[in-house]
Amino acid sequence: MTTPTDPRGTGSTSAGSTGTTGNRPVALITGATSGIGDAFARNLAGQGFRLILVARDAARLAGRRSVLLALGAPEVDTVAADLSTDAGIDTVAELLAGSRVDVLVNNAGKGLAKDFLDSSDAELMELLDLNVTAVLRLTRAALPGMVKRGFGGIINVASIAGVVPGRGGTYGASKAWVIAFSEAMHMEYAPAGVRVQALCPGFVRTEFHQRAGIDMEGTPGWMYVDADKLVVTSLADLRLGRPVSIPGALYRTVAAGAKVLPRSLIRSLAMRVGWKPATPDGPTGTGPDDTGVADTGFAGTGVADTQPAAGVRRRPAD
Repeated sequence: MTTPTDPRGTGSTSAGSTGTTGNRPVALITGATSGIGDAFARNLAGQGFRLILVARDAARLAGRRSVLLALGAPEVDTVAADLSTDAGIDTVAELLAGSRVDVLVNNAGKGLAKDFLDSSDAELMELLDLNVTAVLRLTRAALPGMVKRGFGGIINVASIAGVVPGRGGTYGASKAWVIAFSEAMHMEYAPAGVRVQALCPGFVRTEFHQRAGIDMEGTPGWMYVDADKLVVTSLADLRLGRPVSIPGALYRTVAAGAKVLPRSLIRSLAMRVGWKPATPDGPTGTGPDDTGVADTGFAGTGVADTQPAAGVRRRPAD
């Protein structure tokens, strides 16, 4: 059993045998009100972690607080902040810099159910601010304290979309950055006792696709990974010092194929998979996603599969 006083998981004390509340480890989770963020919160509450939950919706945060206290978290603090804004990032970064946080889960994220040219500059920059800038700045704020204490863990939720190419490349590119960044941080700070991980989910049943206006009705159930099992895998990989965690045999196979197959073949396969908005005038995912789930699958970002203009033929993958 992982000791709650050592987020690296190298100890052997059960969560229930820890001493005072002040000695319990602290985890800060962004996008914590549902989906993968909520699954992390429930798991860590059960281990006796003190929790700091970050999301936009103060009412939902309050509702989750009572549940997590009942699950075993000795303390649950909530911070209402929009991490797609400088002010929201500043609030959480200042908290991380001035407080002891043993585990940081950078989970908040978003996608767009639009093609690149159908997205406004503001929408694209909001996506990058949430998926990239927030991860960068919160990691930067948390690392000094972890390095000084000689231990800590950071989990940055990326996506299998960051491993292979796909439509709507802004989302996939943002998650590819998260993977590269996390691996680099792990290499640099693992010798100091801090483990950094890129978590790369595939499909997970959350609010992500609904918020982004993506119709997933035709997606077979066997392609989904259970959020609770995903979190168990991620935390186990963090304890083992693995800088990239890919839960689910299907998605590990996809990632392995991406390493060895010709890129032209990977692009051709990726172009065969796409999703359409739920309705022509439906939501487009312009608001940051408090589920923080990077689970839009190996074809990219869940961007709608647009048809070529009349008389224009799509050029095959080369």
